[in-house]
Amino acid sequence: MSADIHKTGGGPTDLPPPAAPPTPETIRAVPVRHYGRYLVAVVAIAVLVSIVYAFSQGKINWGAVPDYFFDHRILKGVGQTLLLTVLSMVIGVVGGILLAVMRLSRNPVTSSIAWFYIWFFRGTPVLVQLFVWFNLGLVFEYIDLLPLYKDYWSSFMTPFLTALLGLGLNEAAYMAEICRAGLLSVDEGQTEASHALGMSHGRTLRRIIVPQAMRVIVPPTGNEVINMLKTTSLVSAVQYYELLRYAQDIGQTSGAPVEMLFLAAAWYLIMTSVLSVGQYYIERHYARGSSRSLPPTPFQKVKANLASLGRPKGGLA
Repeated sequence: MSADIHKTGGGPTDLPPPAAPPTPETIRAVPVRHYGRYLVAVVAIAVLVSIVYAFSQGKINWGAVPDYFFDHRILKGVGQTLLLTVLSMVIGVVGGILLAVMRLSRNPVTSSIAWFYIWFFRGTPVLVQLFVWFNLGLVFEYIDLLPLYKDYWSSFMTPFLTALLGLGLNEAAYMAEICRAGLLSVDEGQTEASHALGMSHGRTLRRIIVPQAMRVIVPPTGNEVINMLKTTSLVSAVQYYELLRYAQDIGQTSGAPVEMLFLAAAWYLIMTSVLSVGQYYIERHYARGSSRSLPPTPFQKVKANLASLGRPKGGLA
């Protein structure tokens, strides 16, 4: 090869420069079209429009809903519903924690009692339990709690107490399983380590086990609170006046029974929505330490969506 270069009088520096690499073509991203989604959206909108049209053509006096929305009886019913929800959940949570500890006990007697309680109250409808409490006066004429209290059962078992016991004791059975699942979710090594440090069993539960179990207990407990708020509507069957009972009475006297049911449904939606927001922030609080980044709040989501409106599609900014 060197001879050829010498004959031509050329050298290595006389070689032609290497060709420039071809410029890559710009990739054009074509979004995938999901025709099934469009079809489902059209069908859903058509069903929604048909439902709205059907209700608009019905003989419903929609003006009665705002007229009675803030009626003093409705507001009193809302207050009674919230009060019954809170008190019933307090009984349910306290009883559930106690039953969960009994279920996990190594004592076969306490464990069996807790199992029987949960089996009975979870296996029978809450409406039946309410009727049982309400009609126990047919079995027991007197209630005798010497030396504390003695009276007729009908005077003692008021509609409020019937509703409170019926809902609270039933909720304790469900909360017991939720609390038990939360306690079992904590690794046994945590308990063994705390006992090795000389901590008592009760202090281990308060300082080590329960704080870690709350991440498992809080989400289903929030659902139980919302469910309890709606379940309070059943106590109208035992003569306790709450939101639904007041709405039914107003509907009978005003001649708008269906409209008052819609009014009650609207109030239930408002209260459950507020409870859902509170549940979200409580879950977010207990998520600290278990995830690297906390889930965004609703306001942060709205702010992020508004900020993304001005960005070009497909942009990296």
